[in-house]
Amino acid sequence: MSLIIASQLDADFNRGLGQHPAAPILIDVADEEPWAAAAEADMLLIRPSPAWRQPAAKRPPAWPGRLKWVYSASAGIDFYPQWLLDAPLVTCGRGVAADEIADYVIAAIYAHAKNLEAVTVRSRAQWINVPLGRVSGTTIGIVGLGAIGQEVARRGLALGAQVMGLRRSGAQSGVSGVEHVRDVEALVARSDHIVIAVPATPETRHLFNDALLRKVKPGAHIINVARGSVIDQAALMQALDREDGPGFATLDVTDPEPLPEGHALYTHPRIRLTPHISSNHTLVRHRLLEKVRDDISRFVRGEAPSDIVDPARGY
Repeated sequence: MSLIIASQLDADFNRGLGQHPAAPILIDVADEEPWAAAAEADMLLIRPSPAWRQPAAKRPPAWPGRLKWVYSASAGIDFYPQWLLDAPLVTCGRGVAADEIADYVIAAIYAHAKNLEAVTVRSRAQWINVPLGRVSGTTIGIVGLGAIGQEVARRGLALGAQVMGLRRSGAQSGVSGVEHVRDVEALVARSDHIVIAVPATPETRHLFNDALLRKVKPGAHIINVARGSVIDQAALMQALDREDGPGFATLDVTDPEPLPEGHALYTHPRIRLTPHISSNHTLVRHRLLEKVRDDISRFVRGEAPSDIVDPARGY
């Protein structure tokens, strides 16, 4: 019997899945209730669509139905209701966009350090020597040494920066040259650029609160490519306004998304805000397809697919 896959992904992506040697059967998913496909599919391939956030997204009485497997196209699963994890197997698209997000981080570091727009001259009167900031010799601290954090670390080391990293599990990252630390307070106190790349869980909510932000190295640059909930946004703005606080923040994520019109984050002079685009997801869709196809091959062989979500940890 062929594997029946209910997919929330686009038609081109689904055609690519349908060409898998296992000849899976692809069925449609209702946009308003994607979870309803659990009644007739073996695998449910999902994306963080608005339906999962609606009040109507309550646990279906028969969930998980006949499902054997739920596959989240996104790396994080915090967007989905908790009952999703009651499925027999949940996996995610972790690592697919790690390169793109790491490139965004490095671009943010250079934009802050060099800020060429601010020193661009438009007249002879402006032709003066202005010292630029440095990247080589600075310290990049990475909170979360998963797939994204490791790619940031490799790039930072290649650019001549010192790289520190913190991993919740305490395991080594596998990136030679990274200084591993266990204390987030020590990391933020020593880092010129602080990269946040942890999953959103109850434990990481407001990890960067007023107390931690007061320990950040004065003038440091905070970069958040994780989830907006990891930073207490009100505390961040207060910290940025202090003379001895961090100097700047690049935020690709906020809480909520999008921010309501008129929110102070839009206009704060020490914040660069981008609309959750660091993953460049439309240009790495082929990587997701390769990952899903490979995981299907493993699954039909009776092997475990990659990046299984641990319900206890929430990622």
